[in-house]
Amino acid sequence: MAQLIGLFIIFLICPINLHLQAAENLPISKNSSGQDGLVPLDASRQNGSALRMLIGIEKNQNSSKPVSVNGTALSWHGTQSLNSSIPGLEQPLTQQYIKQYSSPAGLAWLKTVIGRGKLYLPYIIKEVEEMGLPLDLAYLPVIESAFLPTAISRSGAVGLWQFMKNSIHGYGMVIDDWRDDRRDFIKSTKGALKKLKDNYTYLQDWPLALAAYNAGLGAVQRAIQKAGTKDYWTLSEKKHLKQETIHYVPKFLAITSILMNPGKYGLEIEWLELPPIELIPVGKMADLRLIEEKAGIPSGVLKSLNHELIFGITPSDPKYNLKVFADHKESVLTVLANKDEPLVLYYFHTIHSGDTLSALSRHYGVSVEQIKIANPGIQDRYLQLGSKIKIPALKNVGPYERPIQPSTTIAFEGTHIVQKGETLWSIALSYEVDPEVLATVNGLTLSSILREGSKLKTPIKKTGSTE
Repeated sequence: MAQLIGLFIIFLICPINLHLQAAENLPISKNSSGQDGLVPLDASRQNGSALRMLIGIEKNQNSSKPVSVNGTALSWHGTQSLNSSIPGLEQPLTQQYIKQYSSPAGLAWLKTVIGRGKLYLPYIIKEVEEMGLPLDLAYLPVIESAFLPTAISRSGAVGLWQFMKNSIHGYGMVIDDWRDDRRDFIKSTKGALKKLKDNYTYLQDWPLALAAYNAGLGAVQRAIQKAGTKDYWTLSEKKHLKQETIHYVPKFLAITSILMNPGKYGLEIEWLELPPIELIPVGKMADLRLIEEKAGIPSGVLKSLNHELIFGITPSDPKYNLKVFADHKESVLTVLANKDEPLVLYYFHTIHSGDTLSALSRHYGVSVEQIKIANPGIQDRYLQLGSKIKIPALKNVGPYERPIQPSTTIAFEGTHIVQKGETLWSIALSYEVDPEVLATVNGLTLSSILREGSKLKTPIKKTGSTE
C-alpha cells in the first residue's frame, strides 16, 4: 500500500497547470441556480469517529490487476466497448465533436485529463452507481473542469463540477473565509449528481437534464414552453437554447463515447487501485503544511485531497472533515491530538495607538473575521494598547507600517510636574495628546510608572478665553 501511495504522491504533487477559459476545445459550463429546498448532503458520523470511504475493488484471482470497481466491469476503462445510455450519438453535431476529440491532439488531451482525474473517478463512479444514474455522468467533469478541482471559469463557476456561488444552496456546500466547498471533490460530486438527478426527475429526459445543468432549469423550462416541445435536439435546431448549451450536450456525448470505448480509438487509459480515503473531524484551525511535517507526510499530499481549503488551514468548524489517505490516518490523528504542538503559524502584533482591525487585515492579507477567530473576544473599539494579538500567517508580509499621526507634529515645548496619582493616560487626556506619543517624547512606555515631582515634556496647554 505504501508503494501505491508513493505513485499517487508523485502524481498529486506534480500538477499540470491549466487556466481554464471557455475555449472551443475545453468547454466550461456555467452551472446556474435553478432549484431550492433540497436536502443538504453533508456526510454524517457517529460518536465523532472517522468516516471511511472505501472504494471496493475486485481483482482477477490470477492477477493483481483490478477488473471491476464496486461490481462494475472496468471495460469502460479498458479496450472493450460499453454503450452510452444517453441518446444522441447519431446527431450530426455529436459526430462532429467525436471527430474533433478523436484526433491525435484531442486524444492526447483526453488522456491527460483522465490521468488528472484518477484521484476522483473511483469516488465519482461509486456515487453514480449508488444513485442509479447513467455511467456516462462520471465523465461530466471532463467538459466542466478538465478534472481540475481549482478550475475557475470566466463566469466565476468553480471546481470539478463548476458550481456558481448562487447555485450551492441545498447541496451541503459552504463558502466562507476559510473554504470553498465547490472545490471539495466529495461534496461537489454529491451536489452535482443530486442536481442532475433532480433535473431528470423533473424533465424525464437526459439531454434536457444536462442542458439544465449547463443553462439552469428555468432557462430550459422557458425554451420548452416557447417551442412547445420537450426534445432537446429540436430546441437546439430552432435556437431556443443559448449557443453554449446547444454545443454542451453533443460535446459531452462525444467525449463519453470515446472514453467508454477507448480501444476503438487507440486510447490507452491506465487504471490503478486507489488507496482508501478517510474523513477525519478536526474541529480547530490547523495548517496542512504543519500536519504533513509532523505526521511525516510528503508535502502537498493533504492539499491535493483538500483543495477546498483556501489558505491550506482547516476551519474551527467542528463539522469540517479532513480527507487523508487511510495509511496516514493514525499519524494525522496523533498530531491533531497533541495539544502542546501549535498547528497554525501566526504573526504576533503589538497594538499601538491608531491600529484598527481593518487596517491590520489589509496589511496581513486576512479578513477581520479571521483575526477575530484567532483572538476570541477581541473588539475593534476596545483594542488595548500594548497588548499582543495573533494574526494567521496566510501570506508573507513585511513589518506593519503605521500611518503618521497628526499629533506627532505637536511641539512639546511645555513642562508638567507629575502630581501624586497621575498617570501618562490622565496627563495625556489633560493635554489632549495621544498617550503613546506623550510616552515616546519622554522616553517612556505606556506601562512606565511616573515618579511624583518628575518633569514631563508636554505641548503648551491651551488657555482659551472663558465665556
